[in-house]
Amino acid sequence: MTPLRRRGFTLIELLVVMAIIAILLTIAVPRYFAHVDRAREAVLREDLAVLRDAIDKYYGDRGRYPASLEELVTQRYLRRVPKDPFTETDTSWQVLPPPDSSVKGEVYDVHSGAPGQGADGTEYSRW
Repeated sequence: MTPLRRRGFTLIELLVVMAIIAILLTIAVPRYFAHVDRAREAVLREDLAVLRDAIDKYYGDRGRYPASLEELVTQRYLRRVPKDPFTETDTSWQVLPPPDSSVKGEVYDVHSGAPGQGADGTEYSRW
């Protein structure tokens, strides 16, 4: 008689595989989150450039700054106000008025309202 042979993995084999997966995850997960943060920073820089360009074009066409970011949308300088990639909302942008009070308008510059710092150590609200 031949003994009944069972097919499957032993507990030791399963533990070894789980240990290998855990080691690979400890290497991959921090790199993944670092790449996600860098991608958000790139999107933030691009959004700020687009917003500032639209503000400059508005000023060049009309001789005054817009009253709000929504005015850039209603006047078709933007399709929509972009979402801040860190706060994931379009209402967290910090608008700065013109430095010269004789210039009309409310939106001279825009910064992110997100807390925290970028990879270069600069706060997001300073970009």
